[in-house]
Amino acid sequence: MAISPAEASEIVRKKDIRSRWLLSAPALILIAVAGVGPLLIVVVYSFLAPGNYGDVKWEFSTEAWFNVLLSRDIFDDTVTLADAHLSIFLRSIQLAIVTTVLCVVFGFPTAYFIATRPIHTRQIWLFLITIPFWTNMLIRAFAIQEVIRNEGIVNSLLMGLGLIAAPIPMMFSDFAILVGMTYVFLPLMVLPLYASIDKLDFRLIEAAYDLYASRFNVLMRVIVPLVKPGLIAGSILVFIPALSSYVIPRVLGGGKNLMIGNLIELQFGQGRNWPLGASLSVTLVIIVLFAMLYYVRNASRSGGTHG
Repeated sequence: MAISPAEASEIVRKKDIRSRWLLSAPALILIAVAGVGPLLIVVVYSFLAPGNYGDVKWEFSTEAWFNVLLSRDIFDDTVTLADAHLSIFLRSIQLAIVTTVLCVVFGFPTAYFIATRPIHTRQIWLFLITIPFWTNMLIRAFAIQEVIRNEGIVNSLLMGLGLIAAPIPMMFSDFAILVGMTYVFLPLMVLPLYASIDKLDFRLIEAAYDLYASRFNVLMRVIVPLVKPGLIAGSILVFIPALSSYVIPRVLGGGKNLMIGNLIELQFGQGRNWPLGASLSVTLVIIVLFAMLYYVRNASRSGGTHG
């Protein structure tokens, strides 16, 4: 029986799809085992009862999820909001958002500068941007500590110039955490922005100037809409690790200004409440997913107005 050209092309297409699935099967299996597997274990632990000395009791319980946002008085079982948890969640989200904004403010001109350099010098600038990735994050956090502590470079310089009489206390505060996270995550913003700006057709900018557009209008109406994919990618790459940061708040926050990552570590460590730590971890994943969906959805809608 003869096969029509349409049927033959359909058979070839199905074979191509099948071969692609087979080629990607090892990577998909690795992702499922190493990525999804541990997350499923955490989800299961969040519905168990805490053990006496850590670990869990294999008894179904929703107490851990109850304790994420609520707390029960040990004497009269009065239910109130878990103010400590809510304040830590709010502080973490605020610091992550501000860190993302600061990375955009500092990363955009940096990426634009690199993209507008001569081709033979761009690799040098990109090399300088990626150098911090060669160093452990803990070492970078201690480096920032040496810069902003009372006897650090900033205070010593200001006192040496006679601008201040006493050191400005910057350590163990939200300001110190913001400085540390902005420094650590800034390259994650610069690189995607550079990739978008490098593909930008600068003739469009020249055309906008020829039409008497101001610098601000060129930036907001021409450059930003065209580099929006890099801006979205960089914002996601910065926001997610900033929200779940553990090392920087621990070193620069001094253990007083906790973030979600520190709270989770506290439950698995000194608190010995693994189900609560697991439920907090899953809550963090849910917050990140909703933030990503909201950001990407709104960005794609606004991007549609620019064609």
